[in-house]
Amino acid sequence: MEFFDKLGETIVSAGKDVGQKARDVSEIAKLRIDIRAKEEYVQEQYAAIGAAYYEKHKNDEVIEADEAEQFYLIGEALAEIARMKAEVLKIKGASECPRCGARMPEAATFCSECGAKLNDIFEE
Repeated sequence: MEFFDKLGETIVSAGKDVGQKARDVSEIAKLRIDIRAKEEYVQEQYAAIGAAYYEKHKNDEVIEADEAEQFYLIGEALAEIARMKAEVLKIKGASECPRCGARMPEAATFCSECGAKLNDIFEE
């Protein structure tokens, strides 16, 4: 009987160890997910700060040399994005109001959102 008692104790002990290891693995996985979420949040905040800094200083007369190149590259990329968006709208047969950004049919004379006369805006 002593053999079975020791076997039972060993099985119970092993079960506790396995259970603890499973909880540890689960906790580590949860922590890693939480860490990744916080790292993504920090990256989003960095991007927001950078975007705010760019908007605040994009028209400054004096910019640090390394920043000037980055500002130029960002400006070029934004211009290219605007060009590609306009191309997509043209392919879709739509246009965007330059005053408020609303989408409307390409043949529209007035903006359906802000009421601006589109021909006047485009001539400006």
